[in-house]
Amino acid sequence: MTIADMPDQNLDTLPVSIETLQSVLSHMLPAGADDGDLYLEHSVSESLALEEGRVKHVSASTHQGLGARVIKGEAAGHAFTDRLDSRALMQAAASARTIAESGQQRPPVAIHKASPTPLLYEGSNPAAGLDFTQRKALLERLDQLARSLDPRVKQVFANVSSSFSDIHIVRMDGAFMHDARPLVRLNVSVVVEQNGKRETGSAGGGGRFSLHRFSGDNQAEELVRKAVRLALLNLDAHDAPAGTMPVVLGPGWPGILLHEAIGHGLEGDFNRKGTSVFSDKLGQRVAAKGITVVDDGTISERRGSLNVDDEGTATQRNILIEDGILTGYLLDRQNARLMGKASTGNGRRESYAHPVLPRMTNTFMLAGHDSPDDILSSLDKGIYAVNFGGGQVDITSGKFVFTTSEAYYVENGKIQYPVKGATLIGAGHEVLQKVSMIGNDLELDPGVGTCGKGGQSVPVGVGLPTLRIDELTVGGTEA
Repeated sequence: MTIADMPDQNLDTLPVSIETLQSVLSHMLPAGADDGDLYLEHSVSESLALEEGRVKHVSASTHQGLGARVIKGEAAGHAFTDRLDSRALMQAAASARTIAESGQQRPPVAIHKASPTPLLYEGSNPAAGLDFTQRKALLERLDQLARSLDPRVKQVFANVSSSFSDIHIVRMDGAFMHDARPLVRLNVSVVVEQNGKRETGSAGGGGRFSLHRFSGDNQAEELVRKAVRLALLNLDAHDAPAGTMPVVLGPGWPGILLHEAIGHGLEGDFNRKGTSVFSDKLGQRVAAKGITVVDDGTISERRGSLNVDDEGTATQRNILIEDGILTGYLLDRQNARLMGKASTGNGRRESYAHPVLPRMTNTFMLAGHDSPDDILSSLDKGIYAVNFGGGQVDITSGKFVFTTSEAYYVENGKIQYPVKGATLIGAGHEVLQKVSMIGNDLELDPGVGTCGKGGQSVPVGVGLPTLRIDELTVGGTEA
């Protein structure tokens, strides 16, 4: 087969010939293999960072390579190389195939184009047409805006970054897929000072679109205003109370709690091995009525979206919990086969040098019917958590700890004052049972999520409507 035989595929950036890929794939796959693939990647990334009123850090990197994978049963052989000559590719293939040596050779593989998938984002470098000088000017403008908003702003940090990954995947059956993935992100952090007291505020946004969006509309300016608002808010914040109390979560980024405390527990590898709190609970009630949780990798230009996952499977909208009933898990090809199910398009890897793991894309809870104002006014005494900082979860137990970056103490249904130092402590499966009100205001996060698992990081999205949790442990600093 030649490139000319595949006119519908974008092969202009394919770094090796189709004939070489056929030889490598045939050499890699013994008759005893259950699955396997070749993953070719060429990625470029750039970043500019402003500090003390001027751009001080500029970085750019390029990497490319091939990951070769052979799967047999529960075992997977993965080898990679950053050299794309025939000898290096054959060595990687030979290393990967040792997991499934059988003495028999699989018939030669014929590479063929896979069925096209809908395009969710423009497949071009997001930094194209916006040179260093223009990006520098953007950061300097944001710095000036932050300082003009309030004289208490003493320091501004801003970073704009972009990456572009050109991906080619060839599966064991010869199916060939291509994906060109843009990704951008803008972060702003400010330091304010009043009477010798300093506080910080941060905001960010991004997605799979061009950097021109930050320079062409007011999205970047809104991030600056948000960062300054949060920093000034923290100057007046009280110490958070501690104890067990009702908590209202705001819409959007607080969905990170859903991602960490519930989403990871629904990933296929944990459930196949029986180590998740949700293992063997398909068809059972795991959440209050009205709760529907979705993982959707098909939302246009979202940070967690992909045309195809890193195994070449088209992403899709997966309903994980429907009206409180557990209905599905997030699966890559290997775990799906071992569980007797189909892949859900959630096989992901950080790069060609990493193995595939079942991972989330954009994970969120669907909206309910309650007014956000009614939810907040239902609080007698409690916490309204609008934005989160970091957090962590134990997959086996579902227990989590999250810190808030914007929160308020509420009494008699009215916000009394902002609080700082509040942490939310609980177990994901228990929290789901204690949700009593679900807002009609679903929001997705602004495009800043990065998920870690197995030593790998991948971009993700989260989302949530306003939510009332009747009982949650709040760790505070109030004396």
